[in-house]
Amino acid sequence: MRRVSIFFALISVLIFSFRSPGQKEKNTHSQIDRLGLQAKADSINWEELADGMSKALVSHFWGANFEGYPERYYFNYGSDLSNMTTNHYWPQAHAMDVIVDAYKRTSDQFYLDYYPLWWEGAPEYNFSGREEDPWWNVFVDDMEWIVLAQLRMFESTGNEKYFNKADQMYHDWIWPAWGPENEAPWYGGITWKTDVEKSKNACSNGPAAIVAARIYTMYDQVKSPKKKPKEAYLQEAVKTYDWLKSNLYDPQTGKVSDNMNLKGEINPAVYTYNQGTFVGAAHELYKITGDTQYLKDAIQASNYVIDQMSNNNGVLSNSTGGDGGLFHGIFFRYFVKLVNEPALDDATHKKFYEYISKCATVMAENGVNKKTMLYGGNWWKAPGDEEPVALTSMLSGCMLAEAMCVLKPRDY
Repeated sequence: MRRVSIFFALISVLIFSFRSPGQKEKNTHSQIDRLGLQAKADSINWEELADGMSKALVSHFWGANFEGYPERYYFNYGSDLSNMTTNHYWPQAHAMDVIVDAYKRTSDQFYLDYYPLWWEGAPEYNFSGREEDPWWNVFVDDMEWIVLAQLRMFESTGNEKYFNKADQMYHDWIWPAWGPENEAPWYGGITWKTDVEKSKNACSNGPAAIVAARIYTMYDQVKSPKKKPKEAYLQEAVKTYDWLKSNLYDPQTGKVSDNMNLKGEINPAVYTYNQGTFVGAAHELYKITGDTQYLKDAIQASNYVIDQMSNNNGVLSNSTGGDGGLFHGIFFRYFVKLVNEPALDDATHKKFYEYISKCATVMAENGVNKKTMLYGGNWWKAPGDEEPVALTSMLSGCMLAEAMCVLKPRDY
């Protein structure tokens, strides 16, 4: 069993007790390196950590846990009722993704019991649902995240109602946001928001390619009628990925730019979730087609995150709330699948394996409150016992902990 070393934990406490705030991060990071990263990572019981964090997600964020809210089947935006806004739809999908992670890992009925409750609450609290479809949302990428969660609910249960809803949403709302292909300078692409049709974003194209690829992969497992022939989904996945690669991806660096705006200009801002869904789409298409260029693209985009974006003493930036709180977790969700890819050469696997292990170890040792099991988005400092935590940041921590439970080592 890989358990947190009490000895190392005491050392960390002593170091933090006698250093100024500015020195804490640097010296703790050095301590991890000095003691041996892999030894530290191997000393942690990742399943215990993941289970503690996933159950903390439920106990601190699930609305129906609180007195006076018996039918609030929804994950609150802030811990312990600190923020109950329903104006943020997309974190619901990622919260359910974590529940799916935990259920797939444990087969515990505790997690499965939340499937039908969330299925009822997510559309009910959707701030822009339509009468004909309460799951609809003005943000196309929000619908894509929801669909990805629905597909994983199907994958983990075999219940076709989850697949059927995902297929319907993709067919009715997501793929129609593509194009038009003859309109310069966009020439295709899936729009970011239904009322801003000329903004073509990485966050709406990467997930769409993953959705189409996964429906294609799951197609033969489902007895219910699908919305279109199987090959059409693969063609649409490839078309969406090609648009994303041609317009927003730099093959020299691996950087994925955020969007092509209303004027057809490229916004060069870079975010880890866009890197992650590019990696995920490329990897899905590699697994389907065997085309090694997809694998090379996924590796290059991952290297950009490691080499160019991990400037916080070797890990990613702190992100303590808002939409950005979710970005890193989305990257790790898709990155760990790539790390486990058997076709990776040993040197690349070693680099990637050690990187995700380092990030997770820093979080586990420093960023998670061992009493509440909450993570607030600061790698190097855990939130206080009574300190409110953002759902988005907590989800990133949960995703990373769950990723470590499926991470596969190699004998080099």
